[in-house]
Amino acid sequence: MRTPLEQSLLHRIRTARMLQAGDRVAVAVSGGADSVALLRLLHVMREDLGITLSVLHFDHQLRGLESDLDAQFVGELARSMGLECVLERADVADEAKRQHSNLEEAGRRLRYDFFARIVDSGLATRVAVAHTADDQAETVIAHLIRGTGPTGLAGIYPIVGAVVRPLLGIRRAELRDYLTAIGQSWREDASNQDPHRLRARIRMQLLPQLNHDFSPRVTDHLCELARFCREDQIFWAALVEERYDALVRRKHGALAVAVEDLMNPFGHPGDASQRGKIPDLAPAQPWRALTERLIRRLYQALRGDRRELSSEHVEQVIHLATRSASGRSVELPGGVQVERRFNELFFSSRRSCESAQERTETGSSTVAYQYVVTFPASGAAAVSVPELGIRFCLKLIDWAGTQSETRGDNQVLDADSLRAPLILRNWRPGDAYTPYGRRQTRKLKQMFLAARVPTGARRVWPVLESAGQVVWARGMPAADRFCASQGTRTGLVIEERKL
Repeated sequence: MRTPLEQSLLHRIRTARMLQAGDRVAVAVSGGADSVALLRLLHVMREDLGITLSVLHFDHQLRGLESDLDAQFVGELARSMGLECVLERADVADEAKRQHSNLEEAGRRLRYDFFARIVDSGLATRVAVAHTADDQAETVIAHLIRGTGPTGLAGIYPIVGAVVRPLLGIRRAELRDYLTAIGQSWREDASNQDPHRLRARIRMQLLPQLNHDFSPRVTDHLCELARFCREDQIFWAALVEERYDALVRRKHGALAVAVEDLMNPFGHPGDASQRGKIPDLAPAQPWRALTERLIRRLYQALRGDRRELSSEHVEQVIHLATRSASGRSVELPGGVQVERRFNELFFSSRRSCESAQERTETGSSTVAYQYVVTFPASGAAAVSVPELGIRFCLKLIDWAGTQSETRGDNQVLDADSLRAPLILRNWRPGDAYTPYGRRQTRKLKQMFLAARVPTGARRVWPVLESAGQVVWARGMPAADRFCASQGTRTGLVIEERKL
């Protein structure tokens, strides 16, 4: 017969659909009470859930002999249960020094990289981690102390990718009582009691005082607060992604967004008098919250996370959009630059921009590139251009069946009119052709000026030539006599993807 704790956990896992029948679950076990309890609980209910188990142990190499004894304990526990145990060791202190981060951040990064490799290898479909309700409360308070917004108040998520946290609604004391009842020992990590660590002080001093002097349910209330904030963040994340996809474009090696779109992401439906105006985003404006989140999303797209971006940095970007003239820029943490070019903001990695500009200004031969395009039997060719970090996909399509599509034919070439050799290369001074719909030849340099292509981006701008004639340039109308027309049977479209 199941204990109340086992029944509760089984219900939580099924309700949240954390684990499905057939999942191969790797349980992250440090040797502490929480992770040992998680392993024991999942082992008891593995048949009900239809899952198989294995054990993961990550050795941070921070506590000498104690770390070795933790690894030994976990290995012996796994063997006694007939489970495979995968052990990985890493010098977390050295990693923290190299990355100029603290031990906790470095350890977490290495630990979750290990989990990701386990999933990628196929050993597991899910990794179960033993965060508890107490961990959740401590995390929310730590974020409050350090300074946070609603995102930080959301705390720890129960499911993130392949990582699941079944114990997030269960108190730490319940787990220790469970282990004691079944006669299972565990290891104690002395560093968890180190008063120099913020989380340890929250656990040993602040939360006990709040429980004693203010409310014995403070942990439950903090967990509920985190749940409400997570629900809000899920809504915001969906809305931000929808607006990001709709408004942001990659141009000239940067992420570009129109100032009007960023400042008013909802648009002005039905109010033509407001179009083209840049609103003054006072704190009370209803769309300001979305603008701020879009700025953070743009930053995250370049950095991979948004941890260094403060509210002051976001305000600088808003000021750039609403108060500054074209040509002005702001520098954000991590080498991210935001530049205003006419009515657009360009978010880019400053280091990569400087590197590209240095190569352009010195006329280095590494800027030049030239690739011959050959079509295999499949009717599609892929050309990787490391100089741009882009793969160009040239596809042959049945044009007769696509004339009604929304794609304009000024971007589709008539494949039968092209002649070998087909060469994808960078722009060269003097390149010119007659664009679609025009009667006179125009130099690409003139087209760059009209399209406001930055000077630093022009030298590496991709063009396609056919038997020595330029027939296409990225973002420009293709050459008129080579464009798909009424008599075209096979069209050639050019798409690009990031390498």
